[in-house]
Amino acid sequence: MTASSIDRLSTSDDRSASDVLDLGLVTLVVSGPAARPTLAATGEIDCTTAPQVHARIEQLLDDGARDLTLDLTAVTFLDSAGLCALATLHRRATADQIRLHVLAATRAVIRPMEITGLWHLLGGRRVESLAS
Repeated sequence: MTASSIDRLSTSDDRSASDVLDLGLVTLVVSGPAARPTLAATGEIDCTTAPQVHARIEQLLDDGARDLTLDLTAVTFLDSAGLCALATLHRRATADQIRLHVLAATRAVIRPMEITGLWHLLGGRRVESLAS
């Protein structure tokens, strides 16, 4: 993803429609106001998509997010690159006093986060998938 593709996404304080970024293996949808956005990911967060997911989250933080929800309920695969992106996000959020909420529904996401300690560190919450 290039900076220009990120720039095309709306960063207004009042999002009337969701921002959608289709990266092939993963689709990111951002909704809600700039200070309290929700980023919902659908698909795979792996070594090819994690840098782009991380860049989109960083942009939300740069745009003034103070309370960010990461909805990973539709993520089907999360590898070490995705875990690293989440750990990096945690460090920045802690330093900038940003509240994080991580929602997940599948073992493919929850188990790797539990094994690495990120589930507890990020205050992960198991929810029912909207797809089920």
